Amino acid sequence: MLYREDDIQNMDQRYRANFINSLSGFKSANLLGTKSTSGQENLAIISSVFHVGANPPLLGMIMRPHTVPRDSLKNIKDTGIYTLSAVGSEFTEAAHQTSARYTDSEFTAVGLTPTYSATHSAPYVAEARLRIGLEVKHIEKIELNQTELVIGQVVEVYVDNSVVSVDGYIDLEHLQTACISGLDTYHKSSRIHRYGYAKPHEALAKID
Repeated sequence: MLYREDDIQNMDQRYRANFINSLSGFKSANLLGTKSTSGQENLAIISSVFHVGANPPLLGMIMRPHTVPRDSLKNIKDTGIYTLSAVGSEFTEAAHQTSARYTDSEFTAVGLTPTYSATHSAPYVAEARLRIGLEVKHIEKIELNQTELVIGQVVEVYVDNSVVSVDGYIDLEHLQTACISGLDTYHKSSRIHRYGYAKPHEALAKID
């Protein structure tokens, strides 16, 4: 079936949200950790993280419009720091539950454990096997739909060296991180192949 612009616009709001969110395929599942200026810890599931650049090391994410209170975004703007903790396949239920509108700490509400580094004052998820500390470098409102683009610089990474290859590749499958399709469906990954650097007129090498 062909869906045209009018078909999409005429969809029920929730149906359209599920439909469009599914189009971009599998996305990484991360828990966004922040802390308010008053000390309140906040945790939110997010699936919009993407690579911006390696030098300097930058990650971007899209935050939903501020039409209702968005504690995570407010904390990021107030403090300039945040964390991303990769969701493990064994705690997807707790991770998804952070999307509920709690008035107290999501860590306490869903049973996940906050942990801190000596040099970064935003909370990580202790259960996560990949944890990233970031500092805000740029925030820009996207006028098309009032979402906000947040670009942060990676300032620290916690990951077991056993899953980092000699060329720097991190084996996320070995870490058993989850990914998300649509708004609410979680998946485990299964590797097909890792390929070598592609060159014209040369056979493509399989690394593993």
